Amino acid sequence: MSKQLLLIRHAKSSWADFSVKDFDRPLNDRGKRDAPVMAQRLLDKKITIDAFVASPAKRAKKTAEYFISAYDRQKSEIIFIDELYLATPVVFESVIAQLDDRYNTIAVFSHNNGITDYANTLTHTRVDEMPTCAIFAVKATASSWKDFTAAEKEFLFFDYPKSDRVEES
Repeated sequence: MSKQLLLIRHAKSSWADFSVKDFDRPLNDRGKRDAPVMAQRLLDKKITIDAFVASPAKRAKKTAEYFISAYDRQKSEIIFIDELYLATPVVFESVIAQLDDRYNTIAVFSHNNGITDYANTLTHTRVDEMPTCAIFAVKATASSWKDFTAAEKEFLFFDYPKSDRVEES
């Protein structure tokens, strides 16, 4: 049995109103365009997602909502985890270790710098920075999410809105 993790950075957010708290920043127009496109790319790859897990910050929440809608699932199914807001790699490890083992493929929506830092701990594949709405996918030889961190992992792909091509292993 294996577990597949899709790390997804939130789509492009708006800086139009500097009085808005960071947590409450909405997606800008580009973010609203990119999120459905990236969700469709996953569908085109025939990737099923068993659970959608997100930071509750507005920009991550809205990105997850675009993805779950593309998958024709209910927004109420999104699992919000407060700790994913500006999470560090250690927090990602902790959150993932606690996920329900009935889910084999999980999409996690969160923020930089933590999401890039965490992606870079998973395999030998490195990214300088995950652009907004980027997807970093790995598969682990683990039957339980609590074993994910220690399990052998395989890089699957890295994709982002402005990529002309998908980089695959």
